[in-house]
Amino acid sequence: MTEYSSNKTTTELKEGFTTGSCAAAAARSSVWMLLGGRAQDTVSIMTPAGKVYEAAIIEPSCDGSRAVSAVRKDGGDDPDVTTGALIWAEARFVPDGEGQPGEVVITGGEGVGIVTRPGLDQPVGSYAINSVPRKMITDAVRDVMELFGSDRPVCITISVPGGEKIAEKTF
Repeated sequence: MTEYSSNKTTTELKEGFTTGSCAAAAARSSVWMLLGGRAQDTVSIMTPAGKVYEAAIIEPSCDGSRAVSAVRKDGGDDPDVTTGALIWAEARFVPDGEGQPGEVVITGGEGVGIVTRPGLDQPVGSYAINSVPRKMITDAVRDVMELFGSDRPVCITISVPGGEKIAEKTF
């Protein structure tokens, strides 16, 4: 008869957060600065999985008409090639007379690809920011707008410096 040991060891994997969570946190931080005039060291967002993500804010700056901040991507123990990348969000007001009250326009900057063929949930020619991250960004931004009592439309530009090199290692 074979005996089996009951001394099982389990390895807990460190959970990380998605690039979309990082983008939403950076966007929240940038809009907070744009509307409130001051930076925060950390911001919290709720992920679609119902977990609170508290992100450290890196290099926040605001000149009154535009605010930028970044979050460093931590994919946890997932072998994610984006781990360590800075995910930047710039917030600026949509020019007067353009946009709808409360509108959040999301666009891509450096390192964010353009959809070139069908297959993603965004149309060809748009920035490769899928619907779940777009919703997370929009929700995080609108939450701050509500806190400050603003319905002035804003544009959020997500950037990932070095994203072109990172993309060479992905599908």
